[in-house]
Parts: sequence; C-alpha cells; structure tokens
Amino acid sequence: MEYKDYYKILGVEKNASEKDIKSAYRKLARKLHPDLNPNNKAAQEKFKEVNEAYEVLSDEGKRKKYDALGANWQQYEQFQRAGGQGPFQWGNGGTQYRTFTQEDLGNIFGNMGGAGEDIGGFSDFFRTIFGETGFGGASRAQTRARRGQDIEQTLEITLDEAYRGATRIVQKDGRRLEIKIPPGVKTGSKIRYAGEGYPGMNGGPAGDMYLRIHITPHPTFERDGDDLRVEIPVDLYTALLGGEAHVPTLKGQLALKIPPETQSGKLFRLTGQGMPRLNEPNAFGDLYAKVRVVLPERLSNEERELVKRLADLRKT
Repeated sequence: MEYKDYYKILGVEKNASEKDIKSAYRKLARKLHPDLNPNNKAAQEKFKEVNEAYEVLSDEGKRKKYDALGANWQQYEQFQRAGGQGPFQWGNGGTQYRTFTQEDLGNIFGNMGGAGEDIGGFSDFFRTIFGETGFGGASRAQTRARRGQDIEQTLEITLDEAYRGATRIVQKDGRRLEIKIPPGVKTGSKIRYAGEGYPGMNGGPAGDMYLRIHITPHPTFERDGDDLRVEIPVDLYTALLGGEAHVPTLKGQLALKIPPETQSGKLFRLTGQGMPRLNEPNAFGDLYAKVRVVLPERLSNEERELVKRLADLRKT
C-alpha cells in the first residue's frame, strides 16, 4: 500500500490555506469529472484521488491527523497490528522512539469515527488512517455530505436578443434544457439553474449551473448600461438649414427633427428608446443620437462657385 501525498495530488503546498485547497480542488474536479471524461478510466481514478485528498485536507481534524503521521503512516499501521504495543515513530524524522499506549494514540488522534459508518470509495491508505483504527474493532471515519460543484458556462447572444429576450436549447446528460433569457440582460449577467451542476458526494445535493451572458458587439449601436448610443449621418444642407434625419432603433426607424445650424457631434436624447431594464418590463433606458455632418463630394463647377460665393459672403 503506497503513501498518498494529498498535497501533491491537489498541487498545493503543505502550508496552503483553506481557500487555496478549495480552489485547487474545484479546478481539478471540473477537469477530471466523470461526466466530462466518460471513457477515460485514468481520469476517473484521478478524480477519486482528488476527492479523497480534498476529503482530508478540507477537514481541519483530518488534516491535523494526516500531517502528524506523514510518511510514518506504515509504522502507525504496524502499531495497530501489534495491538497498540511497540515503538512508534512520528514527526518529521529523527531517531526518537516512544511506546505509545492506546490512550496516547487516542489523545493524539481523537475520535476516529463510530463503528459501521460508511466512508465511501476511499483507498486502503485512507481507511488505514481514518477508518479501521484497531481500537476495539473496526471503526470508520465519518464522512460529510458535500454539495456538488457549480458549473459555469458562457452563453453568447446578440443585442437584439438581449432587447427582446430569447430562448436557447442546451444539451446536458442527454437531456434538453430550455434556457429562457429575459429582456434586458447584460454582459456578465448570470442565469441560474438549480441542481444542474456536478453531483454531490455522500448524498449531498447537486451543484447549480450558471450561464454567464456575453453580448456580441452590434454594428450600429453601442450599449451603455440600459442606454444606447448611435451615430446618425446628416447632410450639410440639413445641418445648415434644418430638416429631418432618420434614427435607427431596435424597434425600427424614427424621424428626428434637426434644427438649423446643427453642429457635428450634437447629441439628441430619445427618451425610452434604449434597452429594457432587467425585470422591469415597462421601463426602458434612453437612446442618444450623435450627429455626424457629412460633406458633399464630387462638386460641380457651379457648386464650387456657389460655395466660394458663400465663403466670400461669410468673410464680409
């Protein structure tokens, strides 16, 4: 039976914090989960090792016991077989030996669990230390029900879908899940589906599935929270003399009155023509239309003369 270095299995240092251990476990569990590796027995065995390592290192009591034994676990096993008699070396090396009594070991390792408790599919190494202690018969380490890990995936939608709402069909474990996307979602919004994450351990509940929304860029509109921004081209003559310009919206075009002598860059606010506010079906942001004055091209000789005449008039 081989010593298992749980720190090495999770890829963390021996002084790793609880947060570091949890983060490393989540990363490996997502990578090695049987649902993602259905025909990969090596990955499935590694997944079991990762779960076993996390079972020990995430529990303060078990971690202390594991650290106290370290690589000397075999001597502990020999002590068990000898019925609690004989030298037992522990710690990080050296040559000091001491005969530990059953009471001594009980003080060091505490209550190792009650008889008949199921420790699940853990290795013999785990059972040796945390399961069958040899103190008056077989006792088993108590396992805790653990909630399954959450799944998070990115879901891309268009700005038009974010405006109107949309439906997506997602395949999961051979099932079709209908994903309803409400109007007004933003990039970074999350849609939660309870119980659709990784399965729990030891009877624990399954995790949740989160779909993180990413809205693809729109060729016409720029989104700013619940507001929209758009640039509208206005010809020189309309900008000078006034008139109308067409403004695109996500519902269709609107006519915008352009007052005389409108400068390029002027902003017009169209109230309620922006994005719907999430979970507020009758509330909308605004649309800001920015004027871009377009100069005429390919002037005729007569037009050039008229422009020169205008320029001379402006000088005087």
